[in-house]
Amino acid sequence: MKVPYVEDETTAGGLNTPSESDVSRMIRAEIETWKPRRGPDWSELMVRLAATGPSPWVVYTTASAALVVILFGAFLVGSWFQIGGLGLEPIQSHVH
Repeated sequence: MKVPYVEDETTAGGLNTPSESDVSRMIRAEIETWKPRRGPDWSELMVRLAATGPSPWVVYTTASAALVVILFGAFLVGSWFQIGGLGLEPIQSHVH
């Protein structure tokens, strides 16, 4: 059995190298004894996430702060580019 190394050369197996039939026998034995695991238990997963996750007031506070930052940033960008009603120029009307 030849074993490729990092170099471009291949070398023949030594004294401790298993034969091809030994390798195929070991692989077959491993495949025959393998049993698939049970799939994910979604209800158990959700309970564990609820127990380890942040409390709702932390989530709501963080989301509220993020919303304020986004709205303030949108106001500044809109004012800078004078977009729509966010522009700082007064509205000129021609009402007599």
